[in-house]
Amino acid sequence: MSLLDDQRAVLFVHAHPDDETISTGALIAEYVARGSEVYLVTCSRGERGEIVPGPLTALAGTGRLARERERELARATRILGVTERFWLGDPPARVPGLAPRRYRDSGMVWIRPGLAGPASDAAEDALSVAALAEVVNDLVALIAVLRPSLVVSYDNGGGYGHPDHVRAHDAAVAASRATRTPFAEVVETRQAGAEWFDLPEHLPLVTDALRAHASQLTVHGTDIVHSGGQREAISTSAGLRLLAPA
Repeated sequence: MSLLDDQRAVLFVHAHPDDETISTGALIAEYVARGSEVYLVTCSRGERGEIVPGPLTALAGTGRLARERERELARATRILGVTERFWLGDPPARVPGLAPRRYRDSGMVWIRPGLAGPASDAAEDALSVAALAEVVNDLVALIAVLRPSLVVSYDNGGGYGHPDHVRAHDAAVAASRATRTPFAEVVETRQAGAEWFDLPEHLPLVTDALRAHASQLTVHGTDIVHSGGQREAISTSAGLRLLAPA
């Protein structure tokens, strides 16, 4: 049986706005097309995201960037057909009885092309600095409300090493196991133990959703151009690997 089949509800756990579309936009669109309820929890507002040159560059380093990225996420998820989205730390993605909290973007540094590592100046309230138990418990609270049939997030390297991606993976795995919910990690290349999906029919939808994230990227044809000028093809293929329960 495929991981795409008969999923009543799927919860995607992502670190920042735009991650949901770049790495899993086609998967989200496929689950929606198959009739699954699709939920998204985003762990931070991406406050430290680098802005592409253009009309939004003045937002860099200001509180307005977080608000713009909130709006971008709302537009992108509407395009993809996400049933409902949540911010980690806000109810119901918060332990009942605790005051809401905001997990901030930790930032990153490039170790080498394609591999990121922790920044030295992550704030005390950053996602990667927060106690793992608190992050896990907030996800457990959301899972208890939604009761998804599957949780999806990054692999154990966070895709490309961003510390917030790694923290999201670790927390999503622990929360899934605590609630006995199946967990699948996203893999970007065909590999043993993973189910691979080619979903080119969702390219127009994913492209439109990517355009919503205009502060972080530009769409040129079938390519994404990032803030540093890096180009990558828009992906409509991905793998999912189901992790065994602890």
